[in-house]
Amino acid sequence: MAETTGAKDNTVIIKKYANRRLYNTQSSSYITLDHLAKMTREGIEFRVLDAKTGTEITHQILTQIIMEEEASGEQMLPVNFLRQLIGMYGNSMQGLVPHFLEASMDQFRANQLKLRKAFEDSLESNPLARLAQQNIAMFQAAAAAFMPEAGAAKPEGKAEGEEDAAAPAAPAADTRSELDALREQMLMMQKKLDQLGK
Repeated sequence: MAETTGAKDNTVIIKKYANRRLYNTQSSSYITLDHLAKMTREGIEFRVLDAKTGTEITHQILTQIIMEEEASGEQMLPVNFLRQLIGMYGNSMQGLVPHFLEASMDQFRANQLKLRKAFEDSLESNPLARLAQQNIAMFQAAAAAFMPEAGAAKPEGKAEGEEDAAAPAAPAADTRSELDALREQMLMMQKKLDQLGK
């Protein structure tokens, strides 16, 4: 259907009916504002249209989501900011405010990514973080040592019928193979630990 997507193919069209119900034309199901909030957080593009007139009302719906979030959850918009924002309506600078807010949010997100990277980089140079990484490596190496691969202990080249005939000698051979594999893995683990300790 042509009306299920917007200008971009991945834009979902939501129809709002007079009874305030929202209909997702892509999933062919009724949804709530909570669904739209989740879609927004997941980065899913959508447009909300009035089902009767076809007028786009995305702005109203997004504002409504913010109002509900502010009313039910932890408030994010400070009172002073809201007062200043309301004061800008009708002001000669009103036309500049949307661009300023958009640019500020873009800058905030960019700084957030830089902060996250700086935090990750600091973990690499942090002795405690290095110690935690060494502990994880030791744990993984120990787990690998005590869980040898299923095929390592089985002798190769036997047919299925021959396995029963050689049954008395199998336990000793299996035990030796398992011990050899375990010793080899313990040596590898010791080498890894020595490397990590440097």
